[in-house]
Amino acid sequence: MLCWGNASYGQLGLGGIDEEIVLEPRKCEFFEGKRVRDVGCGRRHSVFLLEDGTVYTCGCSDLGQLGHDKARKKPEQVVSLDAQNIVAVSCGEAHTLALNDKGQVFAWGLGSDGQLGLSNIEDCIRIPRTVKSLSEVHIAQVACGYWHSLALARGGQIFSWGQNKYGQLGLGMQGAGVSSPQVVQSLQGVPFAQISAGGSHSFGLTLSGAVFGWGSNRFGQLGLSDNDDRHFPALLKTLRSQRVVYICCGEDHTAALTKEGGVFTFGAGGYGQLGHNTTNHEVNPRKVFELMGNVVAQIACGRQHTLAFIPSSGKIDSFGLGGNGQLGTRSTYNRISPAPVKGCWQAHTDPVPMDVDLTGLSISEAEQSYCVKRIYAGGDQSFAHYALSQDDSPPVDLRTTRLDGQIYTLSDDLIQKWLNHGHGRLSPEITNEIDLVFSSASCLNGSFLSGSNPDHYNTNSKCSGVDINMARLLYHRLIQSDHPQISQIVAASIEKHLLPRLSSSPPDIEALRLYLTLPECPLLSNPNNYTTLTIPFAKAVVSLKDAPIKVLGNWWSKFEPAVFQRLVELYKEVVVYLLRMQKLGIPLSDQRIFTCFLHTSLKFLEILHSVNERAGQIIQYDKFYIHELDELIDIRNDYVTWFQQQMFSVVSFLHCSKVMDSQVTMCKYPFVFDAQAKTALLQTDAVIQMQMAVDHAQRQNLHSLFLSGGGVESVNPCLILIVRRENVVGDSMEVLRKSKNVDYKKPLKVIVVGEEAVDAGGVRKEFFLLIMKELLDPKYGMFRYYEESRLIWFTHKTFEDIDLFHLIGVVCGLAIYNLTIVELNFPLALYKKLLKKTPTLEDLKELMPDVGRSLQQLLDYTEDDLEETFCLNFTITEEIFGTTEVLELVPNGTDISVNKSNRQEFVNAYVVYKFNTSVAPQFSAFYAGFHKVCGGKVLELFQPSELQAMVIGNTNYDWKELEKSTEYKGEYWADHPTIKIFWEVFHELPLEKKKQFLLFLTGSDRIPILGMKSLALVIQPTGGGEQYFPVAHTCFNLLDLPKYTNKETLKEKLLHAIEHNQGFNLV
Repeated sequence: MLCWGNASYGQLGLGGIDEEIVLEPRKCEFFEGKRVRDVGCGRRHSVFLLEDGTVYTCGCSDLGQLGHDKARKKPEQVVSLDAQNIVAVSCGEAHTLALNDKGQVFAWGLGSDGQLGLSNIEDCIRIPRTVKSLSEVHIAQVACGYWHSLALARGGQIFSWGQNKYGQLGLGMQGAGVSSPQVVQSLQGVPFAQISAGGSHSFGLTLSGAVFGWGSNRFGQLGLSDNDDRHFPALLKTLRSQRVVYICCGEDHTAALTKEGGVFTFGAGGYGQLGHNTTNHEVNPRKVFELMGNVVAQIACGRQHTLAFIPSSGKIDSFGLGGNGQLGTRSTYNRISPAPVKGCWQAHTDPVPMDVDLTGLSISEAEQSYCVKRIYAGGDQSFAHYALSQDDSPPVDLRTTRLDGQIYTLSDDLIQKWLNHGHGRLSPEITNEIDLVFSSASCLNGSFLSGSNPDHYNTNSKCSGVDINMARLLYHRLIQSDHPQISQIVAASIEKHLLPRLSSSPPDIEALRLYLTLPECPLLSNPNNYTTLTIPFAKAVVSLKDAPIKVLGNWWSKFEPAVFQRLVELYKEVVVYLLRMQKLGIPLSDQRIFTCFLHTSLKFLEILHSVNERAGQIIQYDKFYIHELDELIDIRNDYVTWFQQQMFSVVSFLHCSKVMDSQVTMCKYPFVFDAQAKTALLQTDAVIQMQMAVDHAQRQNLHSLFLSGGGVESVNPCLILIVRRENVVGDSMEVLRKSKNVDYKKPLKVIVVGEEAVDAGGVRKEFFLLIMKELLDPKYGMFRYYEESRLIWFTHKTFEDIDLFHLIGVVCGLAIYNLTIVELNFPLALYKKLLKKTPTLEDLKELMPDVGRSLQQLLDYTEDDLEETFCLNFTITEEIFGTTEVLELVPNGTDISVNKSNRQEFVNAYVVYKFNTSVAPQFSAFYAGFHKVCGGKVLELFQPSELQAMVIGNTNYDWKELEKSTEYKGEYWADHPTIKIFWEVFHELPLEKKKQFLLFLTGSDRIPILGMKSLALVIQPTGGGEQYFPVAHTCFNLLDLPKYTNKETLKEKLLHAIEHNQGFNLV
């Protein structure tokens, strides 16, 4: 051991020497041949801990701080700790703490401020005593301020006690000292790696390098850019991204070491102890410039000086107060920037020196070189523990080695240790360990940290620092059916201790990690634990405040689809489990708690769903569908209840919604409904709306009977369209213009002048087909057809009456309401806009693939010559009636070039122009028409793609399903020879012809959202001979099929029929 600095009380342990101060490192003979584990330095005393767990002290003992009454000038053993295996020590101004291998704390010295944590009356304790109030807690680290003390428990809590004049206990108040250890509540759940204390300030450093400080801040020693004391721990935001691995404190200054080997200092700088070449105080962490270029592996702070150890050269640098020789520079001058400590230093990697130097003279004892293992400082003294060069273990590197005394985290080794003991009865020690880890949010938040890129030091609101696959693997290793005891303890600890204590506003993002990792534990997927673990976990998430929920959302959105889907599936299963229970019947007494369970699980799914939407669908939206709903709840009933809740929400708000809230309506969570369920909702809504419309009509009729003269025309309960085949558009517009809003909600009947078809649905279907074909005709110039995508979009200049766009909107709405699909080749963007969602570049790629690709290339371009390569400005070129026009996307767009910094704005402006600005009046009219019919609550339940499928059907053809679901009349049956030939011919047709057949038979070549089976195709024989053609009754999806006897004839007649089809006729 080498020591230098103030020796006036014997605190350097050099024995009876004459000097008051030692100006350069001197060997302390006492430690020859002994291995030192730790050193603590007080103002006038020092404590040395040896590898064998024995404790030695020297220096001033006026206040009992040495723990023995023996000589003071050289280290003497604290005999009363002889029975203990001590693993750590720390010193305050005049008190000392020691920690044994069982996690118990011993204290002695001055206790007048409560800093010993003992419930004693005396001011001084001269013999070490156990801090009894911590005896139930396993302590991992201790740290002393001048008059206060800190302890870090294995379970992650930080305890503080002693003086609290400046708020240095972090308990939210200042003033009165506290003599028994208190938990710093506001840091619960944060995984700490180290605690440190200065004169009257305190620090906690997390496993991922976040730094929390509290207490005195007079000189800026908390690094919070002001001089206000803090009574609660405050996060030092400027250091968050610096990857801090170690922190140490002087009386009024602080130093932090980063993983890269850089040093930041802040606080009091009056003696140069910050090393910034000035004597200014610093209120913000500032990098020590003079140390850059060197990789620092250790730092230590004395009262007003700082040491830094550089392993590559083996040298120690010092700066700050030098009046007592504590800088080791052979002078008593202060140093305001790093200067080397005098000595013959050797790096661990250097070759072992020979006994002869280059001049051939032998090296004297005085010039022996030292290989430093660890540096220590405190008060006005400095120590360097060294090894003789032949010792092969390298010096401590605080950047890579975690200090002894870490909190428990789940690791391979720990789990293996538990499993090895887990076959018989578990020992109390193992039981307690498992319980401790799974009762502690800190332990779980410090587990499964990511070591790869980006590693956990990059933890921020976008990056969790967690390796989710490691979490899954370790949890699956731990929870096994052949170790039931372990699973029971884990489950009990999570249920009784962990979940109930989780805070709705955690102190830091590192305290949120367990929300990602815990669902990977197989216990949560076991239905037996749904009500004790899985739902309470969801409750904890749902109860979080907005800020933490937002962070979790960001983290979830970075999940692999498979991991995200596991989470969604888990809670879908919980919902199904609860609904099954409900179906079996829930006792009245449990009704409230059951409702709460169901509400919580759905609310959690809702949070995941909104994360999925915001992230642009991590998984397909249909992965949220719960297909079992159909059999588990009465969807129509549910919608009616929801509808009433919506209608009465104002009233229920006034009555605190006692009645309404007593049941959960699934319609509040529409994302769980599949296509079938949504169609049922739409039908239910249509029935409610139409019923309301019909009721209104009948009330009108009744009312008119009593009016004088009775000359008021009666109101029809159907919306009747009388049209002429040659003027479908004009006639429809005429009727619809006269119709009131309420009429649109009524069932639609179409009558064609001069044709005898009874509209049982077929005429209506064909009417939609014809009117759409007419309206989309290029002669109107209302829509532009895009060749590459075969889609249409509104033209931005048209001569047509804006009312025609209104009509198309109405027709689309009517088609949905009357459950008829129409041909309308719009991109998904249209349905997004109908649902008030914003179209994106992806939508532009769908409509105009070539333009979309070019814009994507612009965004992806990495070179610096973007302007020269693309030569773009904020304009767009449009072709209008044969002439080309250049339009500006933003004011003065012609003068703004597109460059790297504004390219995203250009793309956004382009998309906005295409989908919004250029077609605003046309779309507004379409939107108004659509919402006139189809507005209302039910639309809120749809996704854009679901709405699209409702309007135009989909193309998930399953021809075998069509054959399977077909019914037969008369003498036909599935194995009738004609029917067998028919299906043979049909399945051999190319896709286009099959689609034509659908068009011929049903009025549309797409299939309804409910799939092929919902077409309910019927085939019946006809009386005529083989010379007749098949005939379709579109109203009924009914095919009259003559009894053909051979394949060729059937094929010829069928193709002729489907290729010459158009008309309203009923045969």
